[in-house]
Amino acid sequence: MPDSAAPDTPARTIALGYSTEGAALELGSVCIDGVADPEARVRIPFATLNRHGLVAGATGTGKTKTLQGIAEQLSAAGVPVLLADVKGDLSGMARAGTSNAKIESRARDTGDDWAPTAYPVEFLSLGGSSSAVPIRATITQFGPILLSKVLDLNDTQESTLGLIFHWADQRRLPLLDTKDLRAVITHLTSDEGKADLKGIGGVSSATAGVILRALVNLEAQGGEDFFGEPEFAPADLVRTVDGKGVVTLLELADQAANPRLFSTFLMWLLAELFEELPEAGDLDKPKLVFFFDEAHLLFSDASKAFLQRIEQTVKLIRSKGVGVFFCTQLPTDVPNAVLSQLGARVQHALRAFTPEDQSALTKTVRTYPKTEHYDLEEALTSLGTGEAIVTVLSERGAPTPVAWARMRAPRSLMAAIGGDEVTAAAKASALYPKYGRTVDRESAYELLTARIAQTPPPAAPWAEAPPPGRGEREEPGFLQTALGSPVVKSFLRSAAGALGREITRGMFGTRRRR
Repeated sequence: MPDSAAPDTPARTIALGYSTEGAALELGSVCIDGVADPEARVRIPFATLNRHGLVAGATGTGKTKTLQGIAEQLSAAGVPVLLADVKGDLSGMARAGTSNAKIESRARDTGDDWAPTAYPVEFLSLGGSSSAVPIRATITQFGPILLSKVLDLNDTQESTLGLIFHWADQRRLPLLDTKDLRAVITHLTSDEGKADLKGIGGVSSATAGVILRALVNLEAQGGEDFFGEPEFAPADLVRTVDGKGVVTLLELADQAANPRLFSTFLMWLLAELFEELPEAGDLDKPKLVFFFDEAHLLFSDASKAFLQRIEQTVKLIRSKGVGVFFCTQLPTDVPNAVLSQLGARVQHALRAFTPEDQSALTKTVRTYPKTEHYDLEEALTSLGTGEAIVTVLSERGAPTPVAWARMRAPRSLMAAIGGDEVTAAAKASALYPKYGRTVDRESAYELLTARIAQTPPPAAPWAEAPPPGRGEREEPGFLQTALGSPVVKSFLRSAAGALGREITRGMFGTRRRR
């Protein structure tokens, strides 16, 4: 509802720009000269949350608690949330908070009727030995574009990886894990493989060597545990419990050594949601809000094509009812083409210790609407912990006045909970039976091995040996011979016809089946 307080002070004049007719997410209250007015509310309309946003600020400025408070209100409104819990600080959302003098003071400053509240939390991790529910993706589903980002390949190497995926798609060879991909690369650099690629290009030994070495490094950093089955279904993020949106916390687990994989996996989830969710149009509140923590990892060293796909996905996914918030230390970490599409800006304090910091500060100031109430360059370096410079989109789609906001305190526990509690919650999760155990189903290689064992070609020396198991399939000699044999090629052609499905790929090269 609109605010009833008369705009007779600068704080309330600013707050008038944040008045809403519909439901809104409360951020905090307006500060002028260091004094917060609890009647001057700063809020984001739920209807504009699919216009995306940015939460930025230096370490220790309260950025994580802002994310926690936003996620709590979304959950309370029945909106599911995905949070990348890089440092494990957000697990306390599963437990009600505890009041103290600081929280009571913050509640008075922000006009918040604070009450301790717990929220439905799902604990997930990228494979590994975490106590949370492990989730995975197959190499085939992840696709060549995102995998190239994880492997830090250049444009030429990315193009080669795309050709490798294309060949595997045409042969209906599922690339379930890193071993499958290594075996296919080994085959395509053999004489038999070069013949298979005749007419559509080739794979040079030097480029293949670079990709193979990058795969080995990825496996050493935990990628071997992540890529595989059962594959995570992004639709499992869009759930409610007793009317509250489920808060999904995705932790690094064993991927701490490879944060690039973590950030790229988030992009894969977003790309999958874009492909799977139906058009929704304008909604009173989003279907899901997606938080990209440590967003600079997604954009650093990214190719131009990759950045263009991010820009396009962010632009289009709002029509699916999904809101995206990028979280990082500096707003300059986010490319201008993406930054220009973000409707909400919550900027915590910036540091200006170096010339680079000062340049980032100056650029940040220029991106805000003009204000007569604050010197923004001074304000951005003077904000206290739990305070931010805010501007959002109003219900009519116009930017709101710039507000120095004292943010509301989260109602759940502002600390990590114990590992035993996370383990118990994960084991009790409805997702655990679905994703808790690794599935090692037959891939094309096992099928081929079985076929060769049943119908050995005459005079083939490898036919006299016992059929190799899964652990032996990495040997390039066997693969080169097997995949190059006429019997196998005949089998692949018949298998492709029997499947009767065409593998296509979406905007990010992720697998689509038609």
